[in-house]
Amino acid sequence: MVAASQDPLHVVGDEDSSKRRQILDGARKVFMDLGFDGASMGEIARAAGVSKGTLYVYFADKCGLFEAIVEEEKIEQGKTAFNFDPERDVDTTLPEFGRAYVALLCRPGGGSAIRTVMAIAERMPEVGSRFYTHVIAHTVDRFAAYLEARAKLGELVMDDTQLAAWQFMQMCQATLFQAFIFQAKPSPSAERIATVVDSATRVFFAAYRQKKTD
Repeated sequence: MVAASQDPLHVVGDEDSSKRRQILDGARKVFMDLGFDGASMGEIARAAGVSKGTLYVYFADKCGLFEAIVEEEKIEQGKTAFNFDPERDVDTTLPEFGRAYVALLCRPGGGSAIRTVMAIAERMPEVGSRFYTHVIAHTVDRFAAYLEARAKLGELVMDDTQLAAWQFMQMCQATLFQAFIFQAKPSPSAERIATVVDSATRVFFAAYRQKKTD
């Protein structure tokens, strides 16, 4: 009797997760097409292929839906484990991190959450701030800590590791992220990402690598 009661619960859990995924996909499309103000729960229900009653079972309002989309992006980016082991040299770590970071930012379909957050940040600053803190600044902080560790070992010379971290990450995005996020170009190829990141790495080292003395 106990075993028989467990299977239906497992199935319901799977169906629940699938339905929630279906709703979030529909909501993301509506937010992108109509903006936050133009979106309605009725429109989101239609786009998701569910009834309004079902929609309200999962989310009380469109603010809750929007915050769930932001949380998903945070989780998705958190899945990428950048290797900031302080024992790893900069020649290995920087280009590897740059490639992985830009590939994550510009992954197919990955720009929708960022565009949506950018569009609503003025209206819902707490959501924009949370996204910035937990998704963007979190990576910068980890990278800056790595740079500080390598600077203490004499491999790099810099006064402001936060600034240096931002500079490298911004250089890695050059010509790639803005064109992608504004839908002027599709996701860049791995080859194009490597070209830009390698250039960024050379510029970064020219500015911050410890100069060898004779």
